[in-house]
Amino acid sequence: MKRSKEPFALGPMPSGRAMKIVDELLVRAPAKRIFDIAKRVEEWPDHLPHYRFVRFRARARDGGGIVEMAASRPFGPVGWPTWWLSEMSVDAITPAIRFRHIGGITRGMDVEWTFQPVAEGTLVSILHVWDGPRLPFIGIPAATLLIGPVFIHGIASRTLAGLAAVAEREMQGPAAQPGAQSGGGRKAARIPHSRKQ
Repeated sequence: MKRSKEPFALGPMPSGRAMKIVDELLVRAPAKRIFDIAKRVEEWPDHLPHYRFVRFRARARDGGGIVEMAASRPFGPVGWPTWWLSEMSVDAITPAIRFRHIGGITRGMDVEWTFQPVAEGTLVSILHVWDGPRLPFIGIPAATLLIGPVFIHGIASRTLAGLAAVAEREMQGPAAQPGAQSGGGRKAARIPHSRKQ
């Protein structure tokens, strides 16, 4: 695996994209705790049964790099396999995590995880923006009507709920109930926006 010397400078999230999907969840844990769990993406499959694998192709000094991910979007007993490749940057000061998809059907998508401390814990938001696959006439409708609300929201909401469950269970310490499942029964707030920003 190659090691990147410099973190990716992905900059602020772009505006004016055709598709905008937001998933939010109140996590009853400090921002540093849930941020530390979220940024260790290579450990996501240990916590999240819908992730098939996560592996770095290259590492950057900030903890990001080029990361390959594969997950399944459940439809009843059947899981639809998905795959993508991203540039990833980690901002430990803000804190925030940024991705830009560079491979897979979602190539060109920008993603940002933010962590806002609130009285009850941390409000975690995942924002996806995209203009859809590069397909004449059907790219934007495919993104706004199917890929975004069905696949992206379906995977992101499960990811957020699962990592939140890990953070909250760790905060309980030895008092945590044995056998608790990541994301068990917890759903991220559904706020999919498929419109111009």
